[in-house]
Amino acid sequence: MCHSMIRALLIPGLVLSAALTPLSAYGQSVRVLGDHNAWSSYTTTESAGKICFAMSQPTTTDPEPDGYGDAHFYITHRVNDGTRSELNLVAGYEFAPESTANMSIGGQSFALYTQGDSAWLADTSQTAAANQAIRAGSTMVIEGTTTRGIKVRQTFSLMGATAASRAIDAEC
Repeated sequence: MCHSMIRALLIPGLVLSAALTPLSAYGQSVRVLGDHNAWSSYTTTESAGKICFAMSQPTTTDPEPDGYGDAHFYITHRVNDGTRSELNLVAGYEFAPESTANMSIGGQSFALYTQGDSAWLADTSQTAAANQAIRAGSTMVIEGTTTRGIKVRQTFSLMGATAASRAIDAEC
């Protein structure tokens, strides 16, 4: 995928990832730190300060729900508020209201709370363990339920997740 397309897709994802910060807050452009197999790393500056993030897209989505859009998984650092390694999924479909999703990596499973088309770790005390599982794993599977009650399974390659994480660690 070309960088201009990623940037076009990325800004809406950043808006969701940054707790619905207005798009106008992203006055600076997104700078590519590197491409790392299935993952890429970036940095940008918003009104509240510098952010760095790694992202990937699912290798498969099954079944692909009606109206399915672009999906991305993010690992985000926000320097000014001390956020490190926040995990966020923009699923490309709307989750059923008040539903949870499940993220599986190897033999580990992590509950995700959902809102709209996004999901985050339900228990933030598991952030370090989830990030370690991402760096050590080869595949991540996220299962969620659409507003129509359809169970969707998205699979992500973790090839390059460690390098992308190191790139954002070095920048932020």
